[in-house]
Amino acid sequence: MTRSRSTSARTPRIERAAELQRLDEDATRLKNWKRWGPYLSERQWSTVREDYSDSGDSWNYFPHDHARSRAYRWGEDGLLGITDRECRLCFAFALWNGRDAILKERLFGLTGPQGNHGEDVKECYFYLDSTPTHSYMKALYKYPQAAYPYERLVEENRRRGKLDREFELIDTGVFDEQRYFDVIASTPSILPMTS
Repeated sequence: MTRSRSTSARTPRIERAAELQRLDEDATRLKNWKRWGPYLSERQWSTVREDYSDSGDSWNYFPHDHARSRAYRWGEDGLLGITDRECRLCFAFALWNGRDAILKERLFGLTGPQGNHGEDVKECYFYLDSTPTHSYMKALYKYPQAAYPYERLVEENRRRGKLDREFELIDTGVFDEQRYFDVIASTPSILPMTS
């Protein structure tokens, strides 16, 4: 008697074989599988490469508040974004919950002087899956339905000392009663570009 395997039991092996083939095609430059991927920076604001101040104080020269109205010179950032390898064309989400004063286009965080333990992103996001060639990627961002507590996060973390624990987004109560959006970004198998 021959037993047949279920489709679901065969799928991981088939998918692994397909990904190995994609890796081989990329290594030999037959196809450019790694042209697109999660190469888009999560945060470009307040970085040294965007600092043109006389004092060399990148934290205050280009804070998060400026990011929505100033152009970057050396890169881009975005929420769960993808870009080509050279960051010439970028795709990312812009969200609005109906309560925030601004669009949610990038991760929010504290600059070095604002955080009681230095620089820190204050968001809830997760990278869930990705193949080595990025032919498939999946990520999750938890976006509060209440107004995002930008000022409260800055003020409370600035108030705390180095020995105190950090005040996180979840501590603000914006996720109470499960009132948030699960934003899932996933890419299907992207067709490669030929070399």
